[in-house]
Amino acid sequence: MTPPPATADTDNTSSAHDTAARIAAGYATDGPCITLGSVVVGASASPSALVTVPLATFNRHGLIAGATGTGKTKTLQGIAEQLSLAGVPVLMPDVKGDLSGLIRPGEGGDAITRRAADTGDDWQPAAFPVEFLSLAGRSGGISVRATIDSFGPILLAKVLDLNATQESTLGLIFHWADQQHLPLLDVKDLREVIAHLTSDEGKEDLRRLGGVSTATAGVILRAVTNLEAQGGDEFFGEPEFEIADLMRVSGDGRAVISLLEVGDLISQPALTSTFLMWLLAELFEQLPEVGDLHKPKLVFLFDEAHLLFKDASKAFLAAIEQTVKLIRSKGVGVFFCTQLPTDVPAAVLSQLGARIQHALRAFTPADQQALAQTVKTYPVTDDYDLAEALTSLGIGEAIVTVLSKKGVPTPVAWTRIRAPRSLMDPAPAGDVAGVVAASPLSAKYSAPVDRESAYELLTTRLAQQQAEAQRAEELEKARADVAAELERQRKQADQEQADLEKAARRQAQQDGGGGMLGDLMQNAAVKSFMRSMGSALGGALGRSIFGTRRRRR
Repeated sequence: MTPPPATADTDNTSSAHDTAARIAAGYATDGPCITLGSVVVGASASPSALVTVPLATFNRHGLIAGATGTGKTKTLQGIAEQLSLAGVPVLMPDVKGDLSGLIRPGEGGDAITRRAADTGDDWQPAAFPVEFLSLAGRSGGISVRATIDSFGPILLAKVLDLNATQESTLGLIFHWADQQHLPLLDVKDLREVIAHLTSDEGKEDLRRLGGVSTATAGVILRAVTNLEAQGGDEFFGEPEFEIADLMRVSGDGRAVISLLEVGDLISQPALTSTFLMWLLAELFEQLPEVGDLHKPKLVFLFDEAHLLFKDASKAFLAAIEQTVKLIRSKGVGVFFCTQLPTDVPAAVLSQLGARIQHALRAFTPADQQALAQTVKTYPVTDDYDLAEALTSLGIGEAIVTVLSKKGVPTPVAWTRIRAPRSLMDPAPAGDVAGVVAASPLSAKYSAPVDRESAYELLTTRLAQQQAEAQRAEELEKARADVAAELERQRKQADQEQADLEKAARRQAQQDGGGGMLGDLMQNAAVKSFMRSMGSALGGALGRSIFGTRRRRR
């Protein structure tokens, strides 16, 4: 029996499946990989046409972008789950608090069943090993602290919202503290150093720094004081978080997902984003060169990345660009997650090999310009009208292109993203508290340590200087008192000598210049005796000046 002729719909469906298969072929890999989802052509997903990212390419970094409510966070959650299963540790901030659901198995339903069928996924609910971190333990997680020294002047200038001149001055202040062997561990250390340099005692030290004005140092001191008043001093100090604790694997081979809880710090976005950058910088500084690995040592999923770049100085942006460029050789992958690709500076964007772009909105001229710029960042494709596709994506769908293992961009793929297997809502607070309490890191980082540092050293130095100044003042006063006493005694001796001579002259006049007493006083022997008596009297007065007890009269 002859089959009926193919209809137009059948032809279109066949063509769509062929197109999907051709696109998926560009993502095929023979090594371990992460599966994002399946290719969509003509509004239909092809479950067998999978969009994958080789694990070996995760250190080439990536961008996850899209408007609010388009599914970016769930994409992050699904990627984190698969990386954990592959034994790759993950670090990411939890801005809204809904990623805590990773510790509980997900809940099935019709929507999950349909999504699993569309994406060729044998979906099963699963929980994952998670470490809850928080800045200074504010959100109830493991405390993450950094010393002021390790944070450095460039990152700290971003937190303090300093301009370029003030940032340069802060660098000189750090340099002076290094030269003086004054450890800057917490905020009070930095405050004390700046206060010293702007004080009368430290003005000579400030002058020797060169190019540092008292006014600029005063502005920085006020910024540090404000940070302290806002509770920022809690985030700096010891024990400092060790990056080795980010790269742990559980006993069953699944890697730990470290969630940095930052929801309660939304009023201090610069502090939050800069702390994440500090963790990345620490990874860069401490990890050895390893080249290209079959899978990364750690993947950093940087949500709300636009906060990192907002109002950043040239030095800060240059440091980010350099870190992102070179950290791949340390086996670390970085994925920035934000609303628009234009939120990321071009120099950094050019380093990101994977693009996962969720839906964009084009309601305003600025939105339309951003859309046009986004289209230009993708390889040329005849399969989609990208400008139309990017505004037509459904929730949990994205336009994807990544670098293959050969370093070649894959074909542009409209992708329906697989659903996470863990809970897609916040976990109960009691469950989170239980995970934190059971963590081996809890005892290690819970209690702050305040060892001797710049504050104590400068306070001790100032106390010593004040004591020495007081001793010098007391010595000078004693010397002045001695000099005054010597002068008083000299004047007294002169006065007594004058009184004796005056009395002798008066007696001589009363005697009329004659008589027995007058004759006696004119006698050469008597005059000699009187001179001898005067010399003896002077000697007696001299001894009393040098400290002997004066005889009572």
